[in-house]
Formats: sequence, C-alpha cells, structure tokens
Amino acid sequence: FLLFKQDENKTRSKHFLLLVYQSFGIVFGDLATSPLYVYRSAFAGRLRHYQSEEAVFGAFSVIFWTLSFFSLFKYAVFMLSVNDNGEGGIFALYSLLCRHGKFSLLPNQQASDEELSTYQHAGYSNRSVPASSFRRLPDRDKKSKLALLILVLMAASMAMTLGVLTPAISVVSSIEGLKVQSNDLNHRIMVALAGVLLLSLFVLQYQGTHKVAFIFSPVVLLWLLSIAALGVYNIMHWNPRIYEALSPIYIYRFFRLTGIDGWISLGGALLCITGIDILFTEVGQFSASSIRVAFCFFVYPCLVLQYMGQAAFLSKNFSAISLSFYASVPVTLGSQDTTRIGNAYGIASMTLIFITTSLISLSIYFVWHKGLALALSFFILFGTIELTFLFSSYIRILQGGWVPLLLSSIFLFTMFVWHYGSRKKYLYDQNHKLPMKWILTLGSDLGIVRVPGIGLIYTHLANGVPATFSHFLTNLPAFYQIIVFVCDKTVPVPFVPQKERYLVGRIGPKSYRMYRCIVQNGYKDVNENENEYDFENALIMSIAEFIQLEAEGGGSGTPDGGSIGGRLAVVKSSENFGKRFGISKSNGFEGTSSSSLNITSSKSATLVKLKMMYDEQESPEVKFKTRVQLTLVDTRYKDSFVKEEVMRLMEAKKFGVAYVIGHSNSKAKWNSPFLKRFLINIVYSFLRKNCRAPSIALSIPQTSLIEVGMNYTLIMRQRVVCL
Repeated sequence: FLLFKQDENKTRSKHFLLLVYQSFGIVFGDLATSPLYVYRSAFAGRLRHYQSEEAVFGAFSVIFWTLSFFSLFKYAVFMLSVNDNGEGGIFALYSLLCRHGKFSLLPNQQASDEELSTYQHAGYSNRSVPASSFRRLPDRDKKSKLALLILVLMAASMAMTLGVLTPAISVVSSIEGLKVQSNDLNHRIMVALAGVLLLSLFVLQYQGTHKVAFIFSPVVLLWLLSIAALGVYNIMHWNPRIYEALSPIYIYRFFRLTGIDGWISLGGALLCITGIDILFTEVGQFSASSIRVAFCFFVYPCLVLQYMGQAAFLSKNFSAISLSFYASVPVTLGSQDTTRIGNAYGIASMTLIFITTSLISLSIYFVWHKGLALALSFFILFGTIELTFLFSSYIRILQGGWVPLLLSSIFLFTMFVWHYGSRKKYLYDQNHKLPMKWILTLGSDLGIVRVPGIGLIYTHLANGVPATFSHFLTNLPAFYQIIVFVCDKTVPVPFVPQKERYLVGRIGPKSYRMYRCIVQNGYKDVNENENEYDFENALIMSIAEFIQLEAEGGGSGTPDGGSIGGRLAVVKSSENFGKRFGISKSNGFEGTSSSSLNITSSKSATLVKLKMMYDEQESPEVKFKTRVQLTLVDTRYKDSFVKEEVMRLMEAKKFGVAYVIGHSNSKAKWNSPFLKRFLINIVYSFLRKNCRAPSIALSIPQTSLIEVGMNYTLIMRQRVVCL
C-alpha cells in the first residue's frame, strides 16, 4: 500500500511539473515580452523631458508596484482562487452571476438545472441566504440584467481586441531588434517579416494547445532567463542603487516631480501587466496551483530583475530612454514603431482588467453571499487604482488608442444584436407554443398517418410543443411513428457530466408515442461524437431507460410543464443504463443517398483502404464512415407494456431517423421603431445568413435533414392608452 501511494504521489508530481512547464508557452508569453516596450511607452510623451535619475527611479517604482499589486497580489494570489468548476475568465464570472444572482436575460431556466452536480458548490448556495432588497434587484429590474450583459460583452470585445493587438506588439517589438545588426534595414522589410511571423504563428496554432505549449515553453524559459541575466548585468554595471526604488516612497517623489505629466505616463507603465488576464482565463487549461508556482517562483522574479536593470541603465543614459530595451543591451539600437500599438494595447488591457474587477465585486455579494461592505471594499481597493490607469490610457486615444475602441465597438455591436435577436426569437417561440389541449383533441394519431421511423424535432424550448410542429400536422399527410422533441440547451456551467447530459420525458399519453429529450451542454462542452450514430444510439437508450424508470416510478426527476403528469428523468444516473443493449461497429461508405456500401470488418485493412481510395476518386461525394449498430440483447421485462413500447422503439429505429429543424426568417413588424427594424431586418438577418447553419452547428447529417420554413414577427410598437 505504501509503495502504491508513493507511485501515485510521483505521478501527481510529474503531472503537476508538466503543467507548470506547459504554462510558460501559453500563459506568460505576453508578460515575458512586455519589457520590450514598457519604458519606451511610458516616456513617449512629455515625460521624456524629465531625464533625471529621480524620474527613472520613480518610473521603475511605479512599474514594480503595478506589477506586484496586480500580477502578484490580485491575480496570482486572489483571482486564481476564483473559478467556475475550474474555469476562469469573463464567461465563468458571468455564468456564476447568472446561476446564483439570476442575471440571465434568457428565460430558459429550469428546476432541473440546479440538480446538476456542477451547478452548486460549497459556499455558492443561495438557498439559505436571506433575500435583501439589493439581492432581489435582478428579479425586479430588467435594466440591471441588461447593464451586466453589456458590461460582459464589452469585456469580451476587449479580449478579442487584445487578440488582434497582442501578436502585433510582441512580434513587431521583437523584429525591431534586427536593427541591431543592420542600421539600413528598411521599415517595409520589417513589416513584411512581422507579417510572415504572424502568419506562421496562426498556422502553428492549428496544431493545438498541447503542441504549441511544448514548442514555446523552452523559448519563453530561455527568454526569461536571458532578460533576467541582462537585468543583473545592468544593475551591477550601471547603478546598483536601483534597489532603493523598490520603496513606494519613490512613487510619491515621482508624482511630486512630474505632476500631471507623470499621471499621463501611467498609460505606458501599465503595459508591464499586458496579458495578465490570461492567468485567470487559462486557469481551466492548466490549474491554479501550476500557474501560481510558475509565476511566483520564476516569471515574477525574472521580470523584476529585467525592469530593475533597464532602470539602472537608463538612469545613467538619459538620452537612450527612447530606445528602451534594446539600448540596455551593449553595441544596440531600436525604434519607436510600437508606441502606438502599446497605447492601443494599454486601453484594451486595462478596460478588461477593470471590468473583471467589477464582476468579481458583484460575485462576492451575489455568488459567495458575503457582505456588501466587503464587495465595495474590494472594488474600491482595486477599482480606484485601475480607474487611475484607465483614465491615463484614454488620454492617448489620438496616439493609437482609438484602435481598440473601434474594434471593440464592432465586436460589441455584433454580439449584442445577435443576443437581442436570439432572445426575441426565443420569446416568440415561448409565447406561441401549441396548447396541449389542442394536441389532445387530435387523438393518438394526431390526425395524420403515422409511418415507421423516428422523427427528431429540434427546438429551443425546454418545455411545451413548438409552433413549427403545427406545420406538419396541417401540411403533411403523414409523419413518423415515434416523435422526439430535442432541445439542445446550454446550461450556465462549464461542463455537464456525461451521465447527467440527457433529460428525457413524455409528452401526452403513452399512445401518442411522443417524447422530449433535453441535451444539456456547458459553455465549454464540445461535440465529441464522430457521427450521428453515436447520438442516435445514446438517445434511443435514454428513451428506453426512461420507459423502464417511468414504469418503476424511479429516477431523479423534475417537473416539466409540457408533459401530462410526467417528469423529466436524468436517465444515465441509473446504474442499469445501457446494460440491455449491445453495440456493434461496421465500416462503410455513405454518400448523398440513404443507402451505403458496407465493408465488413473481416476484410483486410489494405483492401478496405484501397477500396476507399478508389471510391473517393470515382465518387468524391461519397465518404467513408463507421456505422454503430444498436441491438436489444436483453428482452426480459417484468412489465409487458414496457417491453412492447421498447420493442416498438427499436423497430422504428431500424426504419431510420430523420432530423427536423426549423429554418426561420425573422422580421420586425412594420410599425416597430426604426432602430429595432434596422437591427432585426438588416443586421440580425445578415448575421444569421452568414453564420454556420444550425444543422452544421448541431452536427446533423445532411442526408437525414428536413428543414421547415417559418416566419417570425418579433417586435411591435407598444402603445399606452390613457383613459
């Protein structure tokens, strides 16, 4: 037993050290390259006229305490402890607020959401917390939800803007070092080289995070060691007294000397924390402890030594302030081409940091249910300092700072319109659901011919019957024997465990053979199914398990307003799930028709490969696929009615499965306000036509797809009549 524990501890230690190593290549690239442009950007304005040792010492003190206060104290110590099931970032904070603070604008919450194992956490539960007037604010005031949404979308827009600016400022700053060897290097050549490097980096990202981390981790480690050694050299060679500037008293002396000019320079000094938000965003990719160890024991000391060494050099070489990093390296030159990019980066970075602080303050009160005084104290402690940096950054709007504002405005407008139109469409579907009484009056055959097979009707509604179903009943003479309403629902959690993913219920009496299946996904879940057969088989097994649980009166269920006296059951939580079924795989080709040429697994791999290559050349539209066949191997049921219903389900599966999805055309009413008509009729319609089709996003096979057209009239002008 002791040997087993030792081996387990060694394995954990190796895995932890591997995460620490990989984090250097993914998390700390921006922070590691910030010394290339921080001093140059800080002294780019009127501060360049204060070329004295006291000014340089003061600037270093500002940079040191900015790096320590935000990077070390706020992020490494506090923010890395904040997560949503191990995930960090803006969406994680918004998800927590939507779950525990009721800030969601989309009214698709169900009681079943709270039964997920990833929904509640220790210290996050709000069931025993007294509801104060301020805690009830999101329920009473829709404007507070809208304001938070805009704030989150603005942060996401700034994050995407940083994604545009980060490669530019890092690569261009590095390329400038080539002028060390060639003073006559043309600026256009530098731009071309930067473009080639950026393109190479983007192509390399296609290989995935794992490979990128292994490639760049040694590069970043070597870079950090090099700049730390350079910093030590400059300290010893130029000005060993620089250690005195570690005292915050030099910050006071700096602002006493420079006044308003020093305050304006904060926009350049804050670039020392560029990319600090990645520590919080990537916590789910690695772990909080691995990122914390890498930063505190390696990255932070190396950066402090580098900034201290640059300050020591500049304190004795005032004329080289504009050359910054490369000037501190012996026989070197540099340029100021990255100053405008640095100004743009500073605005985007500090805006994102300030919004994150605001969301954390709200989470302290609404999620962790601490006192309002603690939430305000956190905001005042960090928010006031961040606002100081933020206002200093916005002064540089005309010097390149307008770029992130323009880009983020475009991103914000696009995301807001998409959310606005999608919410209006959801509300329309919810308000135009088919009444169950009307369906019951049609009888078990629904007034049409029921043909063998299974029809999966996709809908955004988690309860009730969508209005699109009435199109089949009124326009088609026949429909499938088994009808399943499938709701692909995103729950405000990062991941949903596989055994809790499917919620199954019944719609109407048993003779109607209509079911509901809610497929629950987290905002970080991805579709891992290789083909539609995986989903179809999982769905069939879930419905069969529900039929058994329903007869036994068991299963963890939650009420569903759309069913008649029924409940939604988390079917995979049953210990016997899937034990009655057998799964066999066979290889085959599938083309544009429903028929396929099967190649049995008994044939040699060489023949199968040659056959596949030949058919691809002759018929490019035909593709090789693996079919997964589902069979019922255990037919022993205590209840004969359960056996009969399950057998009918399996028989319908043999005839095929059709996927039915709505193809909507959204329009605003003619008497709606002009702005709303513009948003819905032009912008939202344009976005829907140019984004991925729902069938592709849901991985629906085209050969089994049925699209139903439907027009939506979303908005109308509200009139108030006074009597």
